[in-house]
Amino acid sequence: MTISEAQQIVDEWINSTGVRYFNELTNMAILTEEVGEVARIIARKYGEQSFKESDKDKDLGDEFADVLFVLICLANQTGVDLTEALKKNLEKKTTRDELRHRNNEKL
Repeated sequence: MTISEAQQIVDEWINSTGVRYFNELTNMAILTEEVGEVARIIARKYGEQSFKESDKDKDLGDEFADVLFVLICLANQTGVDLTEALKKNLEKKTTRDELRHRNNEKL
């Protein structure tokens, strides 16, 4: 599925199953919560924290999908075409960072 198709599918789901979009501030709070759930899994799987019993069955892919879903909701609500936004962002990064990372002694 393309990013554009994902935006359309999420919009259709929201308007049929989800009834309506939550407002932008609510969705921003939900996005923050979902990113926190990703961070929790990463800290336990790749960091020094140990898993709590309640965290052991958490699926990182599912949590990433939750983040993506809410991000798409916010893009739809604010009129952002994520395909175009990502293209422009990659162009910006390519121009800005063309030599930056290659010249980074830390890498």
